[in-house]
Amino acid sequence: MVAKSFNLFGGNERGTTLVETLMALAILGIIAVGFLGALATASKASFIIDERATAENLARSQMEYVKFQSYISYANPNHGNYGLITAPAGYEVQITVVPIDPSTGQALPPGQDNGVQKIAVTIKHQGKQVITLQGYKVD
Repeated sequence: MVAKSFNLFGGNERGTTLVETLMALAILGIIAVGFLGALATASKASFIIDERATAENLARSQMEYVKFQSYISYANPNHGNYGLITAPAGYEVQITVVPIDPSTGQALPPGQDNGVQKIAVTIKHQGKQVITLQGYKVD
């Protein structure tokens, strides 16, 4: 006994019709668009993670470099600045130094320095701020 194939349209066709081919292409297209969208999202997430990791490493390195340097008293009107590390292309390192009162933790007026400074290291990538790391330096 020979098995008969079931045909939805009732005809005795061999092969695929144009409608079946177009439906298969449409389904394949929908799957491809979803896959490419997921790939684009994963690529963007990877870039953001890499940017943040680089910025965090730069900020930590700069903070350690500032702590390694000699204390610069901001009581002296001709005080210098702490040195900066070399940043990779596209990244910028900024340091903000604020002398503070150790008993209150408040910023001191300009020209005063009681031996404790609050250091803020800000990392920018292509002009956009990525991370700010804060620490203290003591004389």
